[in-house]
Amino acid sequence: MPKSSTQKTEKAIEELSYEEALAELEEIVSALESEQNQLEESIKLFERGQALAARCGVLLEAAQLKVKQVAGDDVLPFEEESE
Repeated sequence: MPKSSTQKTEKAIEELSYEEALAELEEIVSALESEQNQLEESIKLFERGQALAARCGVLLEAAQLKVKQVAGDDVLPFEEESE
């Protein structure tokens, strides 16, 4: 039986992996989009979402730095394909 977001123990954001932070952020976005939360709960979700987004950014920057250190100047910048 899955636990609701209010029942599960929140792990400290600094301890989350990128994948864990992103998954939780996606859950928060869904919960906020459902518009079925009390105002106070929505504010708490938004604040945690902001912190999770910042954590993802930090982890991505660290990964990018590590790749640059390993690959040197041979790394090409990522470009999205236009359709």
